[in-house]
Amino acid sequence: MAQNTSFIRWAGGKSWLVPYIQELIEGLEYNNYHESFMGGASVFFAIDIPKKGYLSDVNKELVDTFCAVRDNPQRLIDYLNDFIPDEKNYYEIRASEPRGKYQRAARFLYLNTYSFNGLYRVNRQGKYNVPYGQRQNTTFNYERIFEVSKKLKDVDVICQDFESSKYLIQSGDLVFLDPPYTVSKESNSMFIEYNSKLFSLDDQYRLGELIDYINELGAYYILTNAAHEKILEIFQDKGRLIPRERNSLIGGKKAFRGKVQEYIFTNIPEKGDKDEN
Repeated sequence: MAQNTSFIRWAGGKSWLVPYIQELIEGLEYNNYHESFMGGASVFFAIDIPKKGYLSDVNKELVDTFCAVRDNPQRLIDYLNDFIPDEKNYYEIRASEPRGKYQRAARFLYLNTYSFNGLYRVNRQGKYNVPYGQRQNTTFNYERIFEVSKKLKDVDVICQDFESSKYLIQSGDLVFLDPPYTVSKESNSMFIEYNSKLFSLDDQYRLGELIDYINELGAYYILTNAAHEKILEIFQDKGRLIPRERNSLIGGKKAFRGKVQEYIFTNIPEKGDKDEN
């Protein structure tokens, strides 16, 4: 597995896919870069952006943390230094509700670092409820925070639905799309049921419309998605399909941890075609 290029742990992150995406875009001439489901933004941190970068997500806590890292990493680290990494303090910090931008970002990073599996999950009241992850020997990588702060310096980080990103995309841009999705080992048909609260079937159709827009605009896209017959039905006519396989690493004690297939769709020409253009 590729090393995590982000500064946070993110369930469903695409660190494992980074080497392939680097290969996929090798030699591709594009302008601005857009990541509309940024999560940990591992792909963004692993590639060189020719011009402007745009990152967005609907998770306001995540977006605010990225902005804090970008704007004043030292101030964020000063607050992180006040936190003690043990179970008692974890639950106290989890229950807290700091008001300041940098205090909130420090809380987010602390919980992300010491939670179980790096999950982000809230209850019906919108309160973060992931249990402690027994990671006492883990420390914050302050050097990495400063590194990513420099990479984020001129990047727009926006809290918005993915559909709103269309207004920023221009011809010749590159768009990386990694929507939330869940795959069941037992039954391919369970995808829709398991995934309905994270990213519904209607959302997948909306995503298909965004890709139609990207194609018409003359921009490039890379989409990762579940290997499911419904996904194939929605996206198969919007670009070429590249099946990929990865290790399943998310879940509890009873979770399936074998190989999981995922789909990549893209309108980036294959290497031979790209060289001829």
